[in-house]
Amino acid sequence: MLDLNRRTLLTAAAALSIARTDTSRADPAQHYDVIVVGGGTAGIPCALFAAQGGARVLLIEKSPALGGTLFWSTGQIAGAGTVFQQRLGITDSPDAHFDDCMRINENTADPALTRLTVDHAGETINWLAKHGFEVITGHPVTGIGHDHFTARRYQQGVKSGMSILNAFLPSLEAAIARQQISLLTETAVQGLIQENSGKVVGVTATGLSGTQDFRGTHVVLASGGCAANPRLFEDLHGVPLYAKTAYPTSQGDGLILGMSAGGAIVGGEKYASLPGLVPDAWQYPAQMHAWAPLHPMVRKPWEILVNAHGERFVREDHPSVHQIERGIYRQPGHRHWAIFDAEMLAKSEPIIPDWSRDRLANEYQTHSMFSRAMTLEELAFRAGINASSLRRNIDDYNRRQKTGLADGFGRTHRPLAIEKAPFYAIAMQGWTLVSFAGLSVNINFQVLDPQREAISNLYAIGEVIGAGATSGAAYTNGMLVTPAITFGRLLGSALGKRS
Repeated sequence: MLDLNRRTLLTAAAALSIARTDTSRADPAQHYDVIVVGGGTAGIPCALFAAQGGARVLLIEKSPALGGTLFWSTGQIAGAGTVFQQRLGITDSPDAHFDDCMRINENTADPALTRLTVDHAGETINWLAKHGFEVITGHPVTGIGHDHFTARRYQQGVKSGMSILNAFLPSLEAAIARQQISLLTETAVQGLIQENSGKVVGVTATGLSGTQDFRGTHVVLASGGCAANPRLFEDLHGVPLYAKTAYPTSQGDGLILGMSAGGAIVGGEKYASLPGLVPDAWQYPAQMHAWAPLHPMVRKPWEILVNAHGERFVREDHPSVHQIERGIYRQPGHRHWAIFDAEMLAKSEPIIPDWSRDRLANEYQTHSMFSRAMTLEELAFRAGINASSLRRNIDDYNRRQKTGLADGFGRTHRPLAIEKAPFYAIAMQGWTLVSFAGLSVNINFQVLDPQREAISNLYAIGEVIGAGATSGAAYTNGMLVTPAITFGRLLGSALGKRS
C-alpha cells in the first residue's frame, strides 16, 4: 500500500509544469502581502485564493515540486451539499456532518474548527468539481477504512490525491504567469522575522540563491506535520514514532517555526493508533513489511488478537474500527498479535490483503514477525508472548465458541475454535501516518501563544495545526484533507481581501 519512495515522488513531480523553479521568480527587495510556507494541500489553495483576491503572494516550498502529501495521499474528502451528492439524490446537511464527525471521534476534535470545516466543505468540493475533480465510481460513500458516516458524503478522486492537485494546477499556473504569485521551490524557511512587539513581518529562507530575507504583511505556515521526524514526534506526543510511513518531508518545520515565535503546541494527547502494521523489525521507526487492516467491515475476523501478555483485549469483530484502534492503543507498546490455526488459514480470506494462503503459511521461514508451531506453548515462545496466559485465553475462547456461550468481549463472529495444528502468530504494531499535535489556532487561523493570545500576522493551516484539531483522537473520515483545503481557501480569501 505504501510502497512509494522518494525517487517515485520526484519522478511524478518532474512531470508537472511548475515542479521546478528558482529564486529568480521571487524578489527579496519586494514586499509581499502574503507569504505562504509550504506548497501542499493547504498552502496551494491559500496562495491561490489570496492571489485571486488581489494579494501579492510568495509561495515557498522546500521540495522540488508543489503538492506535498497529495503525491502520497488517497485524498479522501467529505462534505455536505455537493454536486456529487446531488447527482445521486442524496440529502445531507452540515449539521448532520458535524454530528457524525463528533460521534466518530467521541467529541475529541475542536468543535469550532470542526464546525468551520463542515460549514464550508461542500463549497470546497464543488469548487474542485468545477475545476475538473471527478470521483471514482460509486462515490460518495459512507466510509472506507474508518468508522462510517450516516450519509454518503465521503469521496475519493479517480487519481487519489493527484486529482485534487490537478484541479488546482491550471489556476495556480495562471496566477504565477500573471506574477500574482512568486514561487520558490527547493527553498527551506529557516526562521521567522519578528519585531520586538511580537509581530511577524517576514521569513528567512535558504534556496538555490543562498539565504535571503523576504518581507511580508502576513505569514502562513502550511508546511505539514512531523510524522517523519522521530525525535520531534515523540517529544510532542509522548509516543515513539513506530513506523516510517509518512511523507518524507513531514519533518515538523512549521511546528518549530511557530514555536520559535511563541506559538503553543496542543493535541499531542489525541494520538490514535492504527492497527495491523507488520514491522520489518522491533526497531523504531520500522519499515512496513505488511499490513493487516483488522477492519471487520472489510473482512470479518477469524483470528483472535492478544497482547504481549498473551491476553485478549478487544472484541475483534467490533462494528467500530475506532474501538479496535483504542483497544490497541491501551496495550503495552501498542503491540498486538493475531493468533490462528491451520483450519482458519485454509478457510478464511488471508488477513493480509493480496497475500496468498501459502505465503501466510510460510512467511515464518524468512521473517521474524511470523511464527508457526505445532503447539500453542511453542508458538508463544517463538512469538515472544506469555505461554500460560495465551493457553488460558484460547481455552476460554474455544470453550465459549463450542458451547455457544457469550464471548467474553461480546464477539459474535466465531466460525471456528483455535485447535488444529499448526498454529500461527503474526506480530503487529500500532502506527500512524500523521501527527496529532500541532500549533494552537483560533477560527481565524491565527497562531496562539500559551495564553491563547494571537501572534500578530502569523497563521497556520493544514497538518501543522495537528490532525487532532479536526479529526480528534480518531481517524475521522476526510477530516484531514478536507479541512486543509477548506482552511487554505478560507484564509487565502480573507487575506486577499485585506491586501
